[in-house]
Amino acid sequence: MNKPLLAALAILATAGTGLAPAVAAPTATAPTATAPAPAVRAVTFAGTVSLSNCSGSVVRLPASEDDDPALVMSNGHCLETGFPAAGQVITDRASSRTFGLLNSAGTKVGTLRASKIAYATMTDTDVSLYQLTTTYGQIRSTYGINALTLNATHPVAGTAITVVSGYWKRTYACNVDGFVYRLKEGQWTWKDSVRYTSACQTIGGTSGSPVLDTATGRVVAVNNTGNEDGGRCTDNNPCEVDQNGRVTVRQGINYAQETYQIPACFGLDSKLDLSKSGCVLPKP
Repeated sequence: MNKPLLAALAILATAGTGLAPAVAAPTATAPTATAPAPAVRAVTFAGTVSLSNCSGSVVRLPASEDDDPALVMSNGHCLETGFPAAGQVITDRASSRTFGLLNSAGTKVGTLRASKIAYATMTDTDVSLYQLTTTYGQIRSTYGINALTLNATHPVAGTAITVVSGYWKRTYACNVDGFVYRLKEGQWTWKDSVRYTSACQTIGGTSGSPVLDTATGRVVAVNNTGNEDGGRCTDNNPCEVDQNGRVTVRQGINYAQETYQIPACFGLDSKLDLSKSGCVLPKP
């Protein structure tokens, strides 16, 4: 996982960077008569949330309706109850956790409350999904903020992405460098992880941030870890393991877990259904 928050605070204080948002303005190729520039959606903080220890976002499935209970996504290792053990899957556990909802400028405009942890695990992936006491429509009518939509297809190498941290109110822009067959950190192993190019130097507190396709604004992954010290497969120092068992350590490189599998595991009214056809998330 990313650096502990105290370590991250010390680094920021030393560097003098402060906590001001650093929104990356996407650039577009100048249009020509034969090749107009593609439309680029500006990335903002709208729909992201701050947790007590991490970042997150209000997310909707491609088929979600306004009267569905809203979902907040973060990491499994950001749960208020601590890290799930390897092999552990949590479903439908009561929770009253609160989240600070941010607008496009990164200003907190309201507090959202969970009714339960719908799903959480650190096995194969590192994700938590909280069901809220409010619906998508209620959030939009009260705060003027739309949920971020989960993309339902596998991300593509080379895609321009932005990691949006509600905790720090800060963004990190880079590209998808590639995909890792197995990413191992301590007792946990994650499958088909996203590896960032070196420009995304995420820190403690960015865990759980949505990773957005910069062009579409859709969520393609959830930020979760990075190799801090060059260690080999240890806590805070994940290593890459290929199909042949060969281990690669990339110090200073950060990673995320894909989210395209999530929509297939939810049905009407944001109801988790791990038995649905096409659902490949780990089961209890």
